[in-house]
Amino acid sequence: MRAHLLSQDVIFVEGGSVVNLMAVWRAHGLPQILRECWDSGVVLAGPSAGSLCWHLGGPTDSFGDSLDAFTDGLGFLPYSNGVHDDFDAQPRRQVYRQLVARGALPAGYASEDGVGLHYVGTELREAVSVLPSKSAWWVEPSADEGYAQQQIEPRLI
Repeated sequence: MRAHLLSQDVIFVEGGSVVNLMAVWRAHGLPQILRECWDSGVVLAGPSAGSLCWHLGGPTDSFGDSLDAFTDGLGFLPYSNGVHDDFDAQPRRQVYRQLVARGALPAGYASEDGVGLHYVGTELREAVSVLPSKSAWWVEPSADEGYAQQQIEPRLI
């Protein structure tokens, strides 16, 4: 498995249960191999759980019907990640910001569906989008309002 993954240009992980994903990966020793892939320049990507997994964590419904803080990501990116930031079925935008405000999640980046976060190393290079009128956000704790956010306008691709 190690040789196969290291020979890839991109490892793309889809969505699903990030909690189950991490459990299976850890049971098979994948975190160390994936870290080696990342260190050697393999692009690690994905939406939803496939984005959360590379970060420290983010809100997830993997534990049940409500959104809760997931804090057991691989941590290659030292931020939290709020995916589906514009999804209305559950108040993801609000929950992510509340989790950051109360310290359940560290500061991090939120992205609306269709928006990708392009990192070089651990630094955000840019946000990109396949859909017009979508955004990404930097969200951090703030003493004044609980959290502060800064909109990141993505480049349309």
